[in-house]
This record gives sequence, structure tokens and C-alpha cells, in this order.
Amino acid sequence: MSRRALRRLRGEQRGQEPLGPDALRFDLLEDDDADDEGPKPGLGGRRPGAAGKEGVRVNNRFELINMEDLEDGLVVNGERSDATLPDSVSSGNKGRAQRGNPETKQDGDVANAGFPEQSNASGKLRKKKKKQKNKKSCPGESSENGLEDIDRILERIEDSSGFSHPGPPPLSSRKHILYVEHRHLNPDTELKRYFGARAVLGEQRPRQRQRVYPKCAWLTTPKSTWPRYSKPGLSMRLLESKKGLSFFAFEHSEEYQQAQHKFLVAVESMEPNNIVVLLQTNPYHVDSLLQLSDACRFQEDQEMARDLIERALYSMECAFHPLFSLTSGTCRLDYRRPENRSFYLALYKQMSFLEKRGCPRTALEYCKLILSLEPDEDPLCMLLLIDHLALRARNYEYLIRLFQEWEAHRNLSQLPNFAFSVPLAYFLLSQQTDLPEHELTSARQQASLLIQQALTMFPGVLMPLLECCSVRPDATVSNHHFFGPDAEISQPPALSQLVSLYLGRSHFLWKEPATMSWLEENVREVLQAVDAGDPAVEACENRRKVLYQRAPRNIHRHVILSEIKEAVAALPSDVTTQSVMGFDPLPPLDTIYSYVRPERLSPVSHGNTIALFFRSLLPNYTTEL
Repeated sequence: MSRRALRRLRGEQRGQEPLGPDALRFDLLEDDDADDEGPKPGLGGRRPGAAGKEGVRVNNRFELINMEDLEDGLVVNGERSDATLPDSVSSGNKGRAQRGNPETKQDGDVANAGFPEQSNASGKLRKKKKKQKNKKSCPGESSENGLEDIDRILERIEDSSGFSHPGPPPLSSRKHILYVEHRHLNPDTELKRYFGARAVLGEQRPRQRQRVYPKCAWLTTPKSTWPRYSKPGLSMRLLESKKGLSFFAFEHSEEYQQAQHKFLVAVESMEPNNIVVLLQTNPYHVDSLLQLSDACRFQEDQEMARDLIERALYSMECAFHPLFSLTSGTCRLDYRRPENRSFYLALYKQMSFLEKRGCPRTALEYCKLILSLEPDEDPLCMLLLIDHLALRARNYEYLIRLFQEWEAHRNLSQLPNFAFSVPLAYFLLSQQTDLPEHELTSARQQASLLIQQALTMFPGVLMPLLECCSVRPDATVSNHHFFGPDAEISQPPALSQLVSLYLGRSHFLWKEPATMSWLEENVREVLQAVDAGDPAVEACENRRKVLYQRAPRNIHRHVILSEIKEAVAALPSDVTTQSVMGFDPLPPLDTIYSYVRPERLSPVSHGNTIALFFRSLLPNYTTEL
């Protein structure tokens, strides 16, 4: 039987009865609500107002054993001993106590004099239990109020301070064109969709049990074969935050700077083994991992090359600032800072590996991430690649939306890849059967309109495209002066480079018979417009001569990273004659250096004959090592 039921049977109220000689006597009451109303006069009840002085009746005499613990707990709960009773109950009890008989008061005084400490401690213990019950009665209400208070505080902080936190945007603005989804950064998500979870995760589950990397990473999954991670001296700091954008920069500690100087010496030696030696002492030095990955890739060791890139990404992700977000699209990294370039290049190389691995959707997400780090300058010129990845991933809606939102201020139609990829996306969208008929018709019309504009603006693309697709053109097309050999020869060198880059990367997307028949129809429409003397043809010719005089440096950097033979062959001589380092291809001319490499004294300046002799035998020998 519970203690509450015993109190009801005795007719006593909790915290009101003293401990006397008849403490174990049961007083039976007919009223079941005696606990709520208090003891009736004449039934042995005591004054409620004197509960702290008179004590209470205990049900179990063994409660008096741990009186020291009870006395210690009184200090904590003694301040709020009267706060648990409502005002109406306390006033009612006072009124009843005043109407009590004098015999009851005398008995209470005798009992209080006999057991003052026991009754006081026991009464406060029961009040403490009653307070705990009151607290448990409304947990949902308190949690909801707490959440509302937190939201209100955060809104007040954002309104009062101009400092914007670069976390994920709210639900209303998550449809930003450069918003990156975490789940699409993992290639296993895409592979599961192709082959099923059992085929992808079948061999990974036992390995995860031996995993010793507690830190969770979004860009890569740490492997048990990697060296044990220790902070290499790489960190990130927040430079400034303005207009809803946050600008960050990686930083090198003094120890990391020393490793960077040794790395530059190893690169100048042209010996990959020197980089391997450096990685033995600094296993998470990012530039060394990038450079050694290129060496492994040239030796056809693709697995090791990809593993080194993943290790570099893990090292840089562990150095992220707490406010740096991969997905929001509002975090910026200045490419002019050498410390930031390693992150750009690691992301690009990882994206290339993912595309070759057959994960175009994941590669598209990496491309959006690189573009979001500095969309205005676009140092790696990801706009020349994002359309290709969107088409391969069959994400036609995203490519169309990007073109619609950025065409006004970026003139994407002036790039051959966008001029041909967007109408192809419209056409492939019109081939889908799960869309309404009016949407399919509208997409087909828009595709035809845009491809005719692209053929008018870039006539030198058609014949090389048909040649790459192994399609023999009609005699009326090949012999016409507008699409003939003169169209390809007369275009500026910068435009030829862009065309070669697009065809070398995306020509296979046009090989479908339905696509070729649709292209043939629009080629005939363009020829009719040319023969009719359409003024748009001459306007496009004048525009080509003005716009494509020389390609900017970021396009040359993109061509070098793409390693497409046709595009690399079209690079100007001033680019091909200078040395290009894999860890930093074509650095910006306005580089911002945070520290300078110390000058190395060559052995020739010392005039040391022995040093010159060893230098002739070992090109990487230096007295500074």
C-alpha cells in the first residue's frame, strides 16, 4: 500500500502531524478527500502554520536512521519550503487551524518538545517530494517555453548585431542556386542508388568497427590505414563578415611553415622520394599530399592517388572554423592567399576522381561547393564544367535554373558550353514522359530556339562536333560557307580554346540518334536564316571578333587542370613556356602572402668545391638541409 493511501486512511495531511507515542495509530476517516482539505477539528489534526515547529507523523520509524543526510538536504530545499502550496490551500489550512480545540494544541506542544529535529526533517522531506511531483507534472510546457525563448533570443541577436553566422540558411532560402547538400557529398549515397546498399556497404561494415577516428567528416571517410591524426599546425580564422557573407582564411603555424619550406625544397629537387620522406614526419601536410597524388596518378596508381587526396581533404576539414559551412553558399575563401589554394585544388581533384568513378551527381555537388567559395572571381572557372556534370547527372532542372538566374549578370550564353548545353537540357527534358504535355511542348520549343541561337553565334562548333560523334554531315551543310572549314579557321584563338575544351569533354552527350535528328532539323533552320540575310548573323560575327581576344588567367588554369589534350594544345605560348606546379598551377599575379619563404643560399655562392661536387652527383643536395 502506498504512503499516500496510508495517510488517507489515518485522516492526516502530509506535513501536519507530530511524532508522538501513538504515531502508528490508524485513524479511519469516511472522507476520502482528507488529504486535500486538511484534518478535521477534533480528529487529532495539528496547526498547519506550525508544521515547521511541531513536526509530522512518520509512517516508517526507520526513516529516522539517515537523519544526517536529511539535515544536509534541508539547506538546499529549505528556502522554497512554502512555495509548493497554493495560496488558497494555505489560507484554508490557517483558518481550520484557528478553529482547532485547545486540547489539540497542548498535545502538539508536548510532541514538538519531544522530537523537534525528527519532525522538522521529515516534514521538509515530504515537501521536497511534493515539489518534485509538481515539477514532473508539466515537462512539455516548460520545454516548449524554453525553445520559444531560445528562438526569440537568437532573433534578437541577429537583429541587433550585423555579424551574420554562416550556418545553413533557413528553410525559406535553402533553394539558393549554390546550396550544397551534405548527403550528396558522399559518393556512397549515389552508388547505393545504382547498385544497392548491400553491394556498397558490404565490405565497409567490418572495417568501421576498427575505426579510431572520432571526428566526423563530410568530405571524406577516414580510413584505418591512414597514419594517426595529429594537428599538423593548420587552422582557419574568420577575417570579416559583411552583407551576409563570411570571409575565412587558412593559417599556417610556425611548425607548418617549416614543413612548407622543406616541401618547396623537395619540389625543386624534382624527386618524388623527397616528398615521401617529408610525409613520414608530416603525414598530413596538404601540399605534399597533393603533389605526391599527381606523381602516383602519372604512374597509373589511381587508388593511391585518390587516397592521398582524401587524406588532404580530411586534414583541411579538421582545421575548419566552427562557423565555416560547406553547404550555405555564403562562406568565402580568397584564392589570392596561398594557404587557401590547397583547399580549392584538393576539392577539384576529388571531383575529378568522382567523375571518373561514375558518380556525376556527387561530382556536381563538389563543383557547386568550389564555385560557392568565390563565385564572382571563379578562380578555377567552374562555369566551364558545371553544365557538363549537370547533364551527366541528368539534373536538367538545375542547369536550366542556373542559366535563367545568372544569364542577366554573367552572360552565360557567351560561353560555348552553356550555349549548347542549355538547349540540350531543354531537349532531354522534353523527352521525359512523366511531365504534362504542355510542359513537354514548351521545353521542345525553347530547346529549338536556343540551339539555333547557339549555332548562329558559334558556327565553328558544328563540324568538329559531328566529327567527334563519327557523323558524316550532309553535303549542303559541309559545303556551305557558314558551317564550312572557314568557320573554324576564322574564329579567334581564345574561342577555339573554349570550343576544344567543350568538345573534348561533352561530345559524347550528343551521340543519341534522337538528339542528332533534332540537331539536324535546327541546322537546316539556321541555314535558311543565313541565306535569307538575317541581321542576327552579322551581329554575332562582330561580337565574336570583339569578345574573344584573349582568355583570362582562370580559364588557362582550368585548362591545365582539365588535362584535355585538345584544349592544352591551344594554350598560348606565354603559358606553356612557364613552369607549372601541380600544387599551385598559374598562381594569381596579385597574390597575398602571409609569410615569405626565407632565401636559400646556393652552394655556388659559397664557392665550396666539395659542395659543388656533391651537387653534380645529387641534384637535390643542399647544405641547408
